[in-house]
Amino acid sequence: MKSFSIIVKKKINKFNKSIFVEGDKSISHRALLISSQAYGVSKLRGILEAEDVLNTINALKKLGVKIVKYKNIYHVYGNGLGSFKTQNNLTINAGNSGTLARLLMGLLTTYPHKIKIIGDKSLSKRPMGRIIAPLEKFGVAFEPKDKKTLPVYITGSEMPIAISHEEKIGSAQVKSSIIFASLNTPGITKIKELKKSRDHTENMLKFTGVKIKIKKFKTYNLISIEGQKDFKAFDLNIPGDISSAAFFIVLTLLAKHSSIKIKNINLNPTRTGIIIILKKMNAKIKLMNIKTKCGEKVGDIVVKSSTLKSINCPASLVPSTIDEFTILMIAAAKAKGITTFSGLGELNKKESPRLNLMNSILNQIGIKTKLKQESIKIIGNPIINLNKSYIINTHFDHRVCMSVFVMCQIFGGHIKIKDFNSVATSFPNFLNLMKQLGAKYEIKK
Repeated sequence: MKSFSIIVKKKINKFNKSIFVEGDKSISHRALLISSQAYGVSKLRGILEAEDVLNTINALKKLGVKIVKYKNIYHVYGNGLGSFKTQNNLTINAGNSGTLARLLMGLLTTYPHKIKIIGDKSLSKRPMGRIIAPLEKFGVAFEPKDKKTLPVYITGSEMPIAISHEEKIGSAQVKSSIIFASLNTPGITKIKELKKSRDHTENMLKFTGVKIKIKKFKTYNLISIEGQKDFKAFDLNIPGDISSAAFFIVLTLLAKHSSIKIKNINLNPTRTGIIIILKKMNAKIKLMNIKTKCGEKVGDIVVKSSTLKSINCPASLVPSTIDEFTILMIAAAKAKGITTFSGLGELNKKESPRLNLMNSILNQIGIKTKLKQESIKIIGNPIINLNKSYIINTHFDHRVCMSVFVMCQIFGGHIKIKDFNSVATSFPNFLNLMKQLGAKYEIKK
């Protein structure tokens, strides 16, 4: 997609709407990858058709998996564990998707061919050492030696060894990659999860009948997976993504005399930290029509305009909110008082150095902050009203783009948001939904 910018000159007016957002990106990735290892034809409804997920589809097709879309349902023809068709010097392009790169490496653990994993400029800067180290314990070889970023060559083992691993980062991608590596590895692989992270992989594997056990202790989870146990194809309805809903939640809270209902959203407790944080900030948010579907909690989110107050956000909420802190910083910028977010070091290892970048953007528009290595204090200005022109550099980060777009609708000013095309990696329908709420903007190519 060609690069383009967005220009916003006017604030949004009041609105009262009901919307759906697109399918959960994390679940879409996992549904495709897991169904590729099942026996039979899996039917997946609600797959997010964003660039990151389309890269997963293309990668699986390159590995010999038949995937057909028919009447808005993706049919994945799985041939069981170890059924990828690989060869030496095959190249898989993960694009901008860290999820695809890391999880696919796990699935490639038992293939003895030398396969090259590449990504775009942004992904090639992101840390891969965190997944290379545990996969090497299975018997996987990586080249060049000691390289911790893409591109890398991965050569799997014909005789993989089950491992025990302590997950200290709080990364669902690392945990899921190890789980995927264990699926075709003999014996029982164990993961001691010291920092809990999103558990979509575990939920989906349980739903499909994989032999995975999770024991919950006071300070950690113990995950055990018995390898080389085949499982059958499945049907899955993918709910909306709370990370996408987050932008509309904050927009509504900050807008005047507005309300919104966002239907059929994934409300997995490992993902709802943003709801807890915003409620602590005095947000009017209700969760309704809650049901459990395919191992995941799903429901509607109802939001009304609110006067937000500052908080000292507990670091314990970071893993369940990691993708939403860019938009939470916008909320904090309009809240009364000083908001503190701690334990955010992982943000600087995302598509951009998000913590540093959001700090710079807030300073650029006159919001005072105090930034440390892993924390930020934001001195809110409830009456902020911009009347100058700004050019915002987003470093090709989709979540920064969408957060700044919300900021423009509320704070005013004449603002140009650069590289807005990056939003297509996760939420291609974002601008259309914003237009439905009455947001006005120009596209500048």
